Amino acid sequence: MKSLLPFKLVYHDRYDLNLGAHVFPSQKFRLIYEMLLRESLAAEADFLRPNPASDEDILRVHTADWVRKLKTGTLTASDVMRLEVPYSPELVEAVWLAAGGTILAAQSALRDGFGSNLSGGFHHAYPEHGEGFCAIHDVAVAIRRLQADGAIKKAIVVDTDVHHGNGTAAIFRGDPTVFTLSIHQLNNYPGHKPPSSLDLNMDDRAEDHEYLGALIPAVQQALGKFQPEILFYVGGADPYCEDQLGGLSLTKAGLKQRDRSVFEEARRRGIPVATTLAGGYAHRVEDTVRIHVNTILAASEIALAFPSASAARS
Repeated sequence: MKSLLPFKLVYHDRYDLNLGAHVFPSQKFRLIYEMLLRESLAAEADFLRPNPASDEDILRVHTADWVRKLKTGTLTASDVMRLEVPYSPELVEAVWLAAGGTILAAQSALRDGFGSNLSGGFHHAYPEHGEGFCAIHDVAVAIRRLQADGAIKKAIVVDTDVHHGNGTAAIFRGDPTVFTLSIHQLNNYPGHKPPSSLDLNMDDRAEDHEYLGALIPAVQQALGKFQPEILFYVGGADPYCEDQLGGLSLTKAGLKQRDRSVFEEARRRGIPVATTLAGGYAHRVEDTVRIHVNTILAASEIALAFPSASAARS
């Protein structure tokens, strides 16, 4: 079957974090994949299957001690408490695959203009520990891999999860080659929020117009001044008005407009975009899945509206 999308999606059936009954719906990765096929939004030919990131790639970001703990199952009780998910070998396999998937999505984006990983966006992971359901920082691993390969020098991370991207901010603090932008609910997890390059702190119950009014001008200014060679988009489903762990009031239409607007700003400047998922804890898992699928649809719509970087700049 021929492709239905103008770029590649990255998925592996072992993305599930094996969490069982948990507020994090780790089955959502499979459900997104199935929805895309069921609704003929994507074909099997649109999917790439990632390999796990190499330990060399993981160690560009994470400490040898944290990698050893994960691979040997020797996390302390404090480590597990901070991670907030139960440890399992399947969890380790999933996050190594997610990191490999984000690398592959980024490589695809450099080639095709867009690339989407159906997992990833684990933005609370620090070099030496995990936090908030995040064990390995796949976006940071991908950035460091692209830089090591000489594929890029500068990257921007636009993080739209309802929770501040504390791991991202900590990893790239003081690094002039990576610009970090986080738009999030101020009065929410995490308690300690290291400064990003730009933090947009939203008040409780902020709605579509207020959120977009803050985000889009900030993205325009950041892209214009920083001029990155790739944009990593951490697409949060949890600013949704019915999210269990969020306190903002965005609609599904507002979230899709958020995605389209960011992608259009990048596309107009000829900047490739690699998308990853992020939080989503809606009362109905179908809502979370639909929001994530809409991110991929938004990328497809912008890719088709601006067929090439040269067209985008003309």
